[in-house]
Amino acid sequence: MRKFVISLLLLLASVGASAQFRTDRLIDVGRSALYYEDYVLSIQYFNQAILSKPYLYEPWFFRAVAKFYLDDYVGAEKDCTEAIRINPYVSDIYELRGLCFIKQNRFSEAISDYDKTLEFNPYSKNLWYNRVLCRIEEKDYDKANADLDSMMNMWKNYSKTYSLKAEVCLQQKDTVGCAKYLDKSLELDPYDGDAWTMRAMISLSQQKWKDADAQLSKAIHLKPNTANNYVNRALARYNYNNLRGAMADYDKAIEIDPNNFLAHYNRGQLRVMVGDDNRAIEDFDYVISMEPNNVMAIYNRAILLERTGNIRGAIRDYTTIINQYPNFWVGLNSRARCYRKLGMTAKAELDEFRIFKAQMNKHYGVQPRWSKKKKHEVRKKSEIDFDKYNQLVVADDNAVTHEYSSSYRGRVQNRKIDAVFLPMFQLSFSQYDNGVKSYQAYDRDVEQFNLRQKPLRKLYVRCDVKTLTEDENKAVFAVIDSLSAAIGASRNIAKEKGLLIQRAVANTVVQNYADAISDLTVYISTDSTSAMAYWQRAVCQARMNEFEASQGKDVGLLTLNAMVDLDKAISLSPHNPYVYYDRGNLHAVSKDYVKAVADYTKAIELDPNFAEAYYNRGIANINLKKTEEGIRDLSKAGELGLYNAYSIIKKYSNKK
Repeated sequence: MRKFVISLLLLLASVGASAQFRTDRLIDVGRSALYYEDYVLSIQYFNQAILSKPYLYEPWFFRAVAKFYLDDYVGAEKDCTEAIRINPYVSDIYELRGLCFIKQNRFSEAISDYDKTLEFNPYSKNLWYNRVLCRIEEKDYDKANADLDSMMNMWKNYSKTYSLKAEVCLQQKDTVGCAKYLDKSLELDPYDGDAWTMRAMISLSQQKWKDADAQLSKAIHLKPNTANNYVNRALARYNYNNLRGAMADYDKAIEIDPNNFLAHYNRGQLRVMVGDDNRAIEDFDYVISMEPNNVMAIYNRAILLERTGNIRGAIRDYTTIINQYPNFWVGLNSRARCYRKLGMTAKAELDEFRIFKAQMNKHYGVQPRWSKKKKHEVRKKSEIDFDKYNQLVVADDNAVTHEYSSSYRGRVQNRKIDAVFLPMFQLSFSQYDNGVKSYQAYDRDVEQFNLRQKPLRKLYVRCDVKTLTEDENKAVFAVIDSLSAAIGASRNIAKEKGLLIQRAVANTVVQNYADAISDLTVYISTDSTSAMAYWQRAVCQARMNEFEASQGKDVGLLTLNAMVDLDKAISLSPHNPYVYYDRGNLHAVSKDYVKAVADYTKAIELDPNFAEAYYNRGIANINLKKTEEGIRDLSKAGELGLYNAYSIIKKYSNKK
């Protein structure tokens, strides 16, 4: 009995250890998929981990991260709440939930989470900064000022503290204090586009048009894709008669933001001023399509339609305004004039009689007036005054839009990189499309495998891992289950080794690289002459290494293992350009750009139309300061269909 109990305890311990190992593996694979931005797949792995161990906070938290990236802020918030219930001592969870609250405009709840996070990490600038922004949104300026004073004591040279202090001063109508703090912010960081924008807002309010122009020009230089900066600079230029510059700014604002109301409206007014009536009508058409009840735009269009001879269109617009403002005598007079132009004398006389009657009423002291309620029904942000129909429009609130500081924004490994290498080629279940024309990467060994083995899913060569839908992921997992059952039933794995490589590819597709490497290692032990197996194992190892390195782990030895596998694959299949390309990528990861260029060159010799090899060689040459050679390679890559190369060419051509 004693032996039986001990055996039973050992069995239960081994089962528990196995379950724990499986859950840890699911979490690790899910985090890897999260790192590679395959959020749908990562959620599936975390779902399995939660089903297995619902009392662990990690899968709840990481699933919340994936949902956050997918803009599911409500779902991410709920997962964070569950993770906090399980483990209330992890600051990152509160920080992420705070961001979810911000995205839902629930700023008071975000402040509560930042309060909690700051208990764990009281010296995080980002947390202080976000909490201040939330307080400003809540219009709690006293607490915002208190936080900003604390930040100034802790980080005397942090420019954003002073720019936020300036914004609070501006909200409290203290323009002198606002200017003082902005000047301090710009002294510390003259490259802060938001600070230059806010400084320009003060100059605009003080009617210092040329100063505002200069300040907005600096903001535009630093943040060239912010449409409102062009709109505001156009206003400044208009006020000191630089109409050509104002028109160019409105054109640029519309190019960046085709739905920008102010840019279309004011460009229409400028076109009227320079006599370009037909194109002005086009702008007012667009404005009215955006705001069908905008009476100021309708009135402007009515005048232009009458001027350009479209009398019926003018009558339609005057009627729209008169229906909304029955006492708009100028509109009645204009409509009567249009009726007479069309020979519709009876209707013209009715409008003229209404005007006559109103004049008589005014003579006797009876004068209907527009109510404030009626004004508010028309446009919330613009003044309704038909005497000012030909003036430019400004926004009611020129607040600067801030970006909340977050580590959950953008792909982690690419935050400070603008010209990145294209990923490795590998075996997959889906064909490769390089973005412009269908390009089928071909390898003789892969085609022979498909012919001889008749796999459950045909193998292809593709660059990168395709992001799958939920249904596609389920289909691949079903393939893995089928292959696992066949492998388990096989009595001679050497004869059924093709099943191993199929399952390895399937695990690669769902980014389970550890299991893929295990299958490939068994395969290689039965067939050490397979270039495909060495090639795929190297790719899986390289992708695992990238994730491990992002977690701060030393992957030098593992990178060497991947390099050895690629060397072996090249020796077995020297005419395969993709293996040279992949080895070039490994050299690039190690910043050995000279060897990377050599491998990309060999790949191009084997396939002169290898666009990805030209692209990566171009980036490697740029890293070697050989900008002209790099641009030539990128030009060739663009010619072959990789049009993203042209944006990099533009950037580095300017630098050169």
